Amino acid sequence: MTISRRGFIGSTLGTASAIALHGETNSADAASAVPQRAAARSSLGPWLEIDAAAIAHNVAAIAARCGNRPVLAVAKNNAYGCGLSTAGPILSRLNAVWGLAVVRPEEALALLDAGVRKPILLMGPASDDEAVVLARRGVRLAPYSERDGTQLIGLARRLGRAIPVHLYVDTGMHRMGMPHDRVAAWLESPRLRRAIRIEGALTELVEDQDFDREQAARMQRLAERVRAGGLSLGRLHGASSDAIMRPTPESFLDAVRPGLSIYGGYPTDESLARGELRCAYRLKARVVRVDPLAAGEGVSYHRRWMAQEPTTIATLAIGHVDGYPSGATKGCEVQIAGARYPVVGTVSASHTIVALGPAARVTVGDEAILVGPDHPSLHPNEIAKRSAWSEYNMFMHLNPSLPRVVIAAG
Repeated sequence: MTISRRGFIGSTLGTASAIALHGETNSADAASAVPQRAAARSSLGPWLEIDAAAIAHNVAAIAARCGNRPVLAVAKNNAYGCGLSTAGPILSRLNAVWGLAVVRPEEALALLDAGVRKPILLMGPASDDEAVVLARRGVRLAPYSERDGTQLIGLARRLGRAIPVHLYVDTGMHRMGMPHDRVAAWLESPRLRRAIRIEGALTELVEDQDFDREQAARMQRLAERVRAGGLSLGRLHGASSDAIMRPTPESFLDAVRPGLSIYGGYPTDESLARGELRCAYRLKARVVRVDPLAAGEGVSYHRRWMAQEPTTIATLAIGHVDGYPSGATKGCEVQIAGARYPVVGTVSASHTIVALGPAARVTVGDEAILVGPDHPSLHPNEIAKRSAWSEYNMFMHLNPSLPRVVIAAG
């Protein structure tokens, strides 16, 4: 059965790659997906700059915190907004990264088409047809239900070989995974043992330090029980960015599986205070209008901001549809030509307005940095705090259609 490209590949991945569902890669399309170095942009629309050096720095810092354990880099949700075809190749070149993890089949295929050759783990479900495509191209599957044994046995028979897997174990999150007290019995099936090659086992931590330790202990006990039955669970992994940055060393197991922290975000304000990571992206736009405003004049819908004295305002061609939070008017700033200005009025779908004051030197066409590493007030965690948004939204809600360019190291 052939699956249509429209039906199998999500339209919001933000990648130019075309997926050949019979295991072939369209090299021309794959080449077109490779990000280019940042250059002067003539477009007035918003864009993202991805800092490869920041990603490398963050991975090194994470590995150092975890005793140089191998890093399974999570690239779900369009690589936390940084782009699968952009961040994937950057991560795959780092020695500390032994593989990448995603949650949807189309994400795994997009990484392959972007040139990633390190192991790719699918941490989510796949239909029978999708599983065939993924297994043929070397993607590791993560069985999470006792029913998955039937799929794996059939898949191994069809391909004529054992299928590499990471067992998805539920140690207390109760969201996904096979209950830890039923895994050993599931693995007693001789047919299943012949059908799979276990490379690892993963669990999800609830991010409560005391219970995280218990979850790690449950994984260790399961591994010992399975080992007594003649099998190995391979590398055990469960530590997310939260467990790594707090830290909770008992949860590090054999490998760690960070997501947010790879891209420079912090899961807690406590970890932000240590300042070990670098924000890996800049959200940029251009000034498209500069206008003087008399005292008593208002800005945006319902005149939500009123000028108390003569001032100048600037309109930026970017809005909440691009991933900039609507709540930015609650105290966020934008940097233009090295100076920072408050966001005022309303962040609409496609426009953001900043108040420049009476004597600002800003002109149409100037670049504006809305999010990035250039000042503490522009860090995604700080913007999330001021705008009453989640720090995860600051990454995962970045519009996949935004152009993404890689900036030079440093």
